Amino acid sequence: MHSHIASEIWGELKRYVNTVDRPEAAETLVSILIDNDDDPEEIRDVFKHDSDIKRALANYLDNDKDYDQEEEEEYDEDSEYDDEEWE
Repeated sequence: MHSHIASEIWGELKRYVNTVDRPEAAETLVSILIDNDDDPEEIRDVFKHDSDIKRALANYLDNDKDYDQEEEEEYDEDSEYDDEEWE
């Protein structure tokens, strides 16, 4: 639901954002939508004709995936340490 409204707003305001600033503006919009529990697939579908949003979404998901992997690695390292401590 948020994605549809955001798409209309983005479509109207995008022309007022300098071309060099659009990628950062798109990243901000994607972050806001994700933070408000919009589904990435819905965002992708609603903004399927907007290259700035698609690129920002891809970057967001790649960064999020990297962050999740780092957390898993930290958890694995911590759990190994805790196992040794209990022996």
